[in-house]
Amino acid sequence: MRIAVLALQGAFAEHEQMLRHLGAETFQIRQLADWQQPKDGLVIPGGESTTQGKLLHDLGLFEPIRQSISEGLPVFGTCAGLILLSPMHLGTMGISVQRNAYGRQLGSFRTTAPVTGIGEDIPMTFIRAPYIKEVLSPQCQVLARVDGHIVAARQGHQLVTAFHPELDNDTRVHQAFLDSIAKRAE
Repeated sequence: MRIAVLALQGAFAEHEQMLRHLGAETFQIRQLADWQQPKDGLVIPGGESTTQGKLLHDLGLFEPIRQSISEGLPVFGTCAGLILLSPMHLGTMGISVQRNAYGRQLGSFRTTAPVTGIGEDIPMTFIRAPYIKEVLSPQCQVLARVDGHIVAARQGHQLVTAFHPELDNDTRVHQAFLDSIAKRAE
């Protein structure tokens, strides 16, 4: 399995490390030529969504990525990746988002919670994290809540988390993403 990792900014290296640990091959997307490579899925990491969105436009990646996701390319967005998939940016997922919902860097925290279809006691690290205010599409399934706020969801081939599973040793969220790609290929 070959996974593209958007490497413009944010925690992309940690995603690559986790995916490689699980047996996937990864490569970085930094420019349009990188996007032309064959891929089975895409990871959009955390970071700063406004910066990443601007870079997607400046580098000519915005429309090709949006089109590929719309045509069914599996994608996993964490934190800023969740925001980028919302109608605020790429618009491929029917969710409304509250940016920086947990405040500044000092508002960062860790907890555990169940994630539907993935497991119980999933470690969750929130860093200036968003949350999903509202599900706007009947195809969008809420997977996890923390303190009443939606922090993980799935819509078709798209998986998003407000937290950073790549910053913990627990591999279940990344494995669920890879499993969904494998299942789709069957």
